[in-house]
Amino acid sequence: MSGNTFGKSFTVTSFGESHGPAIGCVIDGCPPGMELSEADIQPDLDRRKPGTSKYVTQRKEEDKVRILSGVFDGKTTGTPIALLIENTDQRSYDYAKIAQVFRPNHADYAYIQKYGIRDHRGGGRSSARETAVRVAAGAVAKKYLSEKLGVKVRGYLAQMGPIVLDLVDWDAVENNSFFSPDASRVPEMEALIDQLRREGDSVGALIRVVASGLPPGLGEPVFDRLDADLAHALMGINAVKGVEIGDGMRVAGMRGTEHRDEMTPEAFLSNHSGGIAGGISTGQDLVCALAIKPTSSITTPGRSIDSEGKAVEMRTTGRHDPCVGIRATPIAEAMVALVLIDHLLRHRAQNADVVPSTPRIP
Repeated sequence: MSGNTFGKSFTVTSFGESHGPAIGCVIDGCPPGMELSEADIQPDLDRRKPGTSKYVTQRKEEDKVRILSGVFDGKTTGTPIALLIENTDQRSYDYAKIAQVFRPNHADYAYIQKYGIRDHRGGGRSSARETAVRVAAGAVAKKYLSEKLGVKVRGYLAQMGPIVLDLVDWDAVENNSFFSPDASRVPEMEALIDQLRREGDSVGALIRVVASGLPPGLGEPVFDRLDADLAHALMGINAVKGVEIGDGMRVAGMRGTEHRDEMTPEAFLSNHSGGIAGGISTGQDLVCALAIKPTSSITTPGRSIDSEGKAVEMRTTGRHDPCVGIRATPIAEAMVALVLIDHLLRHRAQNADVVPSTPRIP
């Protein structure tokens, strides 16, 4: 299987399966001299891990990260950083019934068509379990971006099914189980999850990520545009079916006089483009969003086929999220941070000596 390494200057290679002994990653290209310990990474893993509330999957994984290399005397050495997270609460017998049956809208059928073999236990590499290592790598990237540039990468749940949420309070995001920016809407979301569980169904979600404090100039103007790489990164997250930068799909109904981000010597007058122009960061807040499909693994029976191509009725058992978007905010933050640190290092390598003649807009 190829395609397990992300990035060019700051690379992350992911390994492991949902029900294997462990999952992990190797980070290469992290600059030396940054203080780093497991305590810097663990908080983001705790935000993502399963079993944190009754509204997500009840798989009980501690997700304790171990740094195996790349750190000496508490500082990064510039050599590969290996991170390991052991799997401790697999229940592979939950998946015995689907060993010869394909779950609708899951990766099962596509995997067997591509590889001729699949790990049916939790979905193997297709499982969202793998995203824990992205969050771990993203925590390293977020720490560097914060300490060196003052960049802050934050996300929140902007929609869960029919419930659309406004950004009321950033502080509220970390104080509820849904990463909701509006604490007053939490009871409404709790009721929806309870209803979905009773009905054996699931629902989709929208996550929005904002990166503030970015310098202008990150991104390449042709194939490696910053927005293109963000779309690549965010579409690479399990269950993501759409990505927006700035106003996203809404631009189709807008006029140029409405959408253009006019400038004055004092400030940009709007940010419809999400902080990116011509594939390059402008120094404004970077704003992107990702749409996540409803969980494929649900208890309501549905039509499918078995390994011999015969029609069957399929019903998924086991522990699953009624809305996978609930735990996706730390994952989205991580992927945005990985794109930003990669482009920062690439920009620094080529353009470190550039001094633009035009003053920077505040």
